[in-house]
Amino acid sequence: MRKEKFGVSKDGKEVSLYTLENSRGMKAVVTDFGAILVRLIVPDKDGKCADVVMGYDTLEEYFDNDCFFGAVIAPNANRIAGARFSIDGVEYHLDVNDGPNNLHSHKELGSHKRVWDAAEGDNSVTFSLEMADGELGFPGNKKLQITYTLTEENELKLEYAGTSDKKTILNMTNHTYFNLDGHDAGDIGDHVMTLYADAFTEIVPGAIPTGKLAPVEGTPMDFRVPKKIGAEIDADWEQLTMVGGYDHNWCLNGCDGSLRLVACADNAAGSRKMKVYTDLPGVQFYTANGLSGRAGKGGAKYGRRGAFCLETQYYPDTANEPEFPSAVFGPDREYHTATVFCFE
Repeated sequence: MRKEKFGVSKDGKEVSLYTLENSRGMKAVVTDFGAILVRLIVPDKDGKCADVVMGYDTLEEYFDNDCFFGAVIAPNANRIAGARFSIDGVEYHLDVNDGPNNLHSHKELGSHKRVWDAAEGDNSVTFSLEMADGELGFPGNKKLQITYTLTEENELKLEYAGTSDKKTILNMTNHTYFNLDGHDAGDIGDHVMTLYADAFTEIVPGAIPTGKLAPVEGTPMDFRVPKKIGAEIDADWEQLTMVGGYDHNWCLNGCDGSLRLVACADNAAGSRKMKVYTDLPGVQFYTANGLSGRAGKGGAKYGRRGAFCLETQYYPDTANEPEFPSAVFGPDREYHTATVFCFE
């Protein structure tokens, strides 16, 4: 563990970087601003290291971060239809920031724009944040937490926790953009993806689920056996054309609350593999369809489909879909979940 100054937030709080490093050459650099994963240095099969996550060099660049590079999204990730939901007959209204809907809680005031409290461990750092009842539209006085841990097995573990004194929606995720050839390597169409999911949440324009769990079989959404990301991404198929590629939630198999393998990604050369484990029911697979000429670390230009995201979470709009796995937590149900990114 190594701590260093990263800068000062807009409201005058000191912001730090925390570097976790193992003996095998892997490093994870995180910051208490937004609980963001800033850098992830991973060796390939020949020992050559590369930073495999998109991001920025300076704190000031993260003040905008409208792409949510590396950020922890809280209290709710993904979309809520109509920017409203009800719990026990009480309707709650959220920021309207994605057409008529809500995306990632709040683009300016969300958890990705706040300085979290930090507690250092030997090979981990825990970030904590409190949100008051009604803040951003969500009920309950909430205490949120994420712990990043780097292991000797080249695993980056993300453990989330949350409590609330009222029933509320808690559905956190990490919005890291991965490119296993390096953050600046360009198009990920030749990366090979496997998603262990028999269904996905069908969407309408605006990327809001219809409520239907659609089978992947016979569609471009079928990644149950390894397939290049670019193989069918431009298919003339409405589910893809309405969002310009992949930006959907896959309904992960074997959801019984246990940590299990849900996805694998390989670069084209086969020199880096990432396995994803989670205890959550869904993962949003996003192929950075909206990136265009974004300036990133080291002067890199991040372009369309230059990375992919695997955002483990409860299904989008679960707050308004009673048949979806519930993300309602409160005094009688604490939030706790884990996701592991393992590199080989």
